[in-house]
Amino acid sequence: MQLFVNDLTVIDFSYLCKQRGIVGESWIVDVLLDGDLNEQSMVLDFAIVKKQIKAIIDDAVDHKLLLPNKESRLRVTDSIDNDQHEYVDFDSEVGSYYLQSPKCAFAKIDSEAVTIEAVTAHLQTIIKQQLPGNIQGLTLNLRPEKIDGFYYHYTHGLKKHDGNCQRIAHGHRSKIQLYKNDMRSISLEKNWCQRWQDIYLASEEDRSSFEQIQLSAQAKAALDKEASAQDERVSGHQYFAYHAPQGRFDIAVPSSILEVVDCDSTVELLADYIARQLKKTSPQDNFKVVAFEGVAKGAIADV
Repeated sequence: MQLFVNDLTVIDFSYLCKQRGIVGESWIVDVLLDGDLNEQSMVLDFAIVKKQIKAIIDDAVDHKLLLPNKESRLRVTDSIDNDQHEYVDFDSEVGSYYLQSPKCAFAKIDSEAVTIEAVTAHLQTIIKQQLPGNIQGLTLNLRPEKIDGFYYHYTHGLKKHDGNCQRIAHGHRSKIQLYKNDMRSISLEKNWCQRWQDIYLASEEDRSSFEQIQLSAQAKAALDKEASAQDERVSGHQYFAYHAPQGRFDIAVPSSILEVVDCDSTVELLADYIARQLKKTSPQDNFKVVAFEGVAKGAIADV
């Protein structure tokens, strides 16, 4: 007998990619269970599937930075600055990233690259350990939302959030709808999705200095060497850090894939930020921004 739940949950996360750097992503999760009927004449109570299995998936990968454990460009070490924290150093083709976060902010995927297949195998191993004995089979279907149009991938952190959104390197794959004088503008949508392709969005108030940032000794040495060699043509890295309920968070991001906003990066304020940028370039026009945060949720701003 088989039991299925489509659209069980959406996992919003970021992952390290040697070609693209840090990539924000959102995947929908479908679940199929194979098993015998239990004493309630069920394979498994839908309430358990929707609550327990969803919770296992969320705890394993949601709002985390996924690390490809077998990638030679990746280095993970225990922090000497804070207990139960780790440093992450990663060299990609678009630049190097350096982080410190509580261990719970990272998920180590046993592969050379973070792919749907690798994350599916990772989740299946974890979930199977917690299923009742009458369940013989588990199939997970991880899939991106089908989007007709443009979208962008962004990574950020929300230090004021009590939950897992506080993690400094989690992200989303999001579409956007932009209206100019009540007419939808596909060209504006394309421009913003190109602008924020694989972007890291940081808040100006979280900016840190080289002296204050807490990173691995190897990261600090590399950044110090970079600063010494820097000239007017090289923008280098920028640093951001904050304390949140789960711990201390630090990140050094290449300036080439970074946008620093004058607000927190909640979807409400990002919608307002985009609207304000559009209004600056065309003050005589009215704009409406429908900004999505992952799948089927978001915020609307009008100026």
